[in-house]
Amino acid sequence: MFEFGAQGGISHVIQLAVAPVFLLTGVGAILNVMANRLSRIVDRARALELKLASVEGAAREELLGRLASLSRRARLISRAVAACVVTAVLVCGVIITLFCGEFLHFEATVPAALLFIAALLAFLLSLVWLLREILLATRAMKFGPG
Repeated sequence: MFEFGAQGGISHVIQLAVAPVFLLTGVGAILNVMANRLSRIVDRARALELKLASVEGAAREELLGRLASLSRRARLISRAVAACVVTAVLVCGVIITLFCGEFLHFEATVPAALLFIAALLAFLLSLVWLLREILLATRAMKFGPG
């Protein structure tokens, strides 16, 4: 049942799996960036919430606006993280499909290709959400007095 074909067998599958493994490395790096951004957003929101109890009037309204912006950013980056995790899961599915196709002797090309396309679409979506969060963050930045 677990015989390997004459045209390279498992070594060929390993060669095919190398590109998705490198993609997993890149996805992991982007996921780390996103997790750091989310952590900073949460830390900033907690600091502003502590200030909220001691201010009133216009200063309170400004803090509430900044908290609303941070909330929106947190939602965007959370979606980006989720899509990035989906990407990693789909890439793992590609690799598993390639190996199962070799071991169980079925044509894995179409399922692997579909999983790979789905992974790239999920990754694209995660990058779009990351970009939206970055644009929102830069729009909300204030430097100096005023």
